[in-house]
Amino acid sequence: MTRFFRNIRGVVFFAGLTANTIFWFIPIIVFAVVKLLMPIPILRRAITRTLMAIGENWVSVNVWLMRYAGSVRIESHGVDGLRRDGWYLIIANHQTWVDIFILQATFNRRAPFLKFFIKQELIWFPFLGVVWWAMGMPFMKRFSPSYLAKNPHMKGKDLEMTRRACEEFRDTPTSVLNFIEGTRFSEQKRADRKSPYNKLLQPRAGGFAVALSSMGELFNSIVDVTLVYPENTTRFWDLCCGQDVHVIVDVRERQLERWLVNGNYESDRVFRKDLHSWLSDVWKEKDAVIVRIVKEKRNGDVS
Repeated sequence: MTRFFRNIRGVVFFAGLTANTIFWFIPIIVFAVVKLLMPIPILRRAITRTLMAIGENWVSVNVWLMRYAGSVRIESHGVDGLRRDGWYLIIANHQTWVDIFILQATFNRRAPFLKFFIKQELIWFPFLGVVWWAMGMPFMKRFSPSYLAKNPHMKGKDLEMTRRACEEFRDTPTSVLNFIEGTRFSEQKRADRKSPYNKLLQPRAGGFAVALSSMGELFNSIVDVTLVYPENTTRFWDLCCGQDVHVIVDVRERQLERWLVNGNYESDRVFRKDLHSWLSDVWKEKDAVIVRIVKEKRNGDVS
């Protein structure tokens, strides 16, 4: 019976999220179509700002549901210095689907509306795929090494698609989120990929480098986010069913050094090596933060 009522709660919570999405779906699509057909740049920018305001309202209701209909406790550090009129490149580790909701709750109305890289296949996801397109999310298509071996003319096309998507962000303050590991963490993936980190997978630099080369001069800073679930990593359905979710969000602004913006990731081998080295150092720090917080939690030092 406990499991039955838990699942009923999950259905009701998920229905609330769905209803909220459907409610905002119509105005988002209407404004997105008008923007698509609008030839006047100043009006297109005004419509973009309207879309971002609608998106913030959508996220605000989701956050309310998480905190009061669910059982989510977010402990964030380092977000107070961000501005809503800035441009930020956000890099984060990826633990679970819940991460998206946690990051939206953390940054909503504290920084520009969060845009994140999405696999191109997810554009067909019911409702959300169209909403993500309407909100200007950058869709990425990664080609496997085997595909590129058979189709060498497609080399670099995936990065070019990402670059074109990032160009859309130049006119409006934006927070661009990149889960640099490319997929959610698991111990199995860590072992399969021979990751040198305790709680992370190796960072992948491609999308990060393209965002830097496309609009790096606009970014105020790089925002390094470390997501830590001290007790356990929560699945999305567990969140819906009311499982207690405690997450610590450690936010650190990093200065955007000029060499990061000026390098050419595709053709400059030295820059590529230096960028990988820079990300490796960031990931070592991030891994140490996760290990420390989990250890402190087990010792009863983290609330």
